[in-house]
This record gives sequence, C-alpha cells and structure tokens, in this order.
Amino acid sequence: MVRTLMHGARLFLGLVFLLAGINGFFVVFGLEPFIATSPEAMALFEFDYLLIVEKTLEVICGLLLLTNRFMPLALAVLSPIVVNILLLHLFLDQSLLLLAVILFIAHAYLLFIYRDHFKRIFETKPRPLG
Repeated sequence: MVRTLMHGARLFLGLVFLLAGINGFFVVFGLEPFIATSPEAMALFEFDYLLIVEKTLEVICGLLLLTNRFMPLALAVLSPIVVNILLLHLFLDQSLLLLAVILFIAHAYLLFIYRDHFKRIFETKPRPLG
C-alpha cells in the first residue's frame, strides 16, 4: 500500500512538473501555452530569466521524479517551488487551489518517505563526515 502510494505521488509530481515546465517554455518563447497560465503567476516573473530558471528546474526535477533518480535532490529543489505555488494559489489566484493543495500534500508525503535523507540538515552541531 505504502509503495503504491509513494509511486503514485512520485509519478503525479513528476508529470505535473514536467508538463508545467514545458508549458512555461511555450510562454518564454512567445507561443501559446497548451495549458492555461495564471496571469497572477506570470506577473511575478518580471524578468524572463526567472521564468527560464524555474521552468528548467521543473523539467529537470520532473524527469528525475519520473525516472526515480536523485529523489532527495529533486524533492529539496522543488520544496521552495511547491510552497510558492501553494501560497500563490492560496492568496492570489484560487482557480487552481485544489491542484496546489494536492501537489503540496504529495510533495510533503514524499519528503516524509525520504525523511532519513534530510535528518543531517537539521542537526544543531553537525560533525564532519569521515
């Protein structure tokens, strides 16, 4: 059961971020996106390079999630993006709030599953490895 839920969350996040990342590149290149974009979200990207960096990270992390490679790294990189998505849809654009909440829950679940990989980050007095 846990394994199935973990794979489902991983595939869901991977697909969402891969598709959202590719969709963002349509916007960058002035093409019509295949998924409607939030005007409120696009207003936050005053400079194109911010959109390019975020969408590149989304594509890379989406691929990592889908291929089940470097999971802790992908989850760590996506953490601020997921929180930003949730806060944006909570306070500025409620149109995709349900998706943002599901995205947040799936991400939090995977962080919980991989929690052993993050324990050393929270040590108050870390000792050097070796």
